[in-house]
Amino acid sequence: MESSRPRLKVALVTGAGSGIGRACALALHAAGFSVVLAGRRREPLEAAAAALPAEEVLVHPADVSDEAQVAALFAAVRARFGRLDLLFNNAGTGAPPVPLEELSAKAWRRVVEVNLTGAFLCTQAAFRLMKDQDPRGGRIINNGSISAHSPRPRSAAYTASKHAITGLTKSTSLDGRAYDIACGQIDIGNAATEMTAAMAGGVPQADGALKPEPVMDVARVAEAVVFMAGLPLEANVQFMTVMATKMPFVGRG
Repeated sequence: MESSRPRLKVALVTGAGSGIGRACALALHAAGFSVVLAGRRREPLEAAAAALPAEEVLVHPADVSDEAQVAALFAAVRARFGRLDLLFNNAGTGAPPVPLEELSAKAWRRVVEVNLTGAFLCTQAAFRLMKDQDPRGGRIINNGSISAHSPRPRSAAYTASKHAITGLTKSTSLDGRAYDIACGQIDIGNAATEMTAAMAGGVPQADGALKPEPVMDVARVAEAVVFMAGLPLEANVQFMTVMATKMPFVGRG
């Protein structure tokens, strides 16, 4: 392992134990950030952090839908690093792919609580820290997903929550101006992770067919997040779509 070097910026990634979150946390560290890995389960977070220098990483399990756990997470960031330069609101969950009229209110609420309320609670806590630190300000990146633009069949809760993330992104961008806080959104399509492994066997399409869909290396998402994170605060990527080139998104279908 290479010797530790001074790191002037701190990034917090939610949902960092696997998939997109894990890839982005590791890429941000490679780009020079100290990183905070948050997620519901400690074991995958510790596995993701295992190869990183202890002084440059903080593992903190938290359910982002729980206000008290979010407060404890950000208190730990402040205590450990004294500041936060980047929040990547990546944590998310879905509901069973059932017909809309059969989706339970409990399943709906859980998706909204994690995907939308969780992002709001983390954004709110980040505002409180970023506006008071010196140098002031920071950046927030929200994981919107392709579902922030267009739904898949039987995905009402997930799609509604991701459309709402777009509104949160815009409001955060506007309200953050006074504090030098920039906010952008990355909309990701078919990154190859454990969650998309089933796509090779077929994905429900708008016409009722079941078809395999292409995927892209999750490293492409990590590169995009690092680019957004690396901009000076005078510049912002408001919205970025990163997707497998041949996935059925642009066009009719």
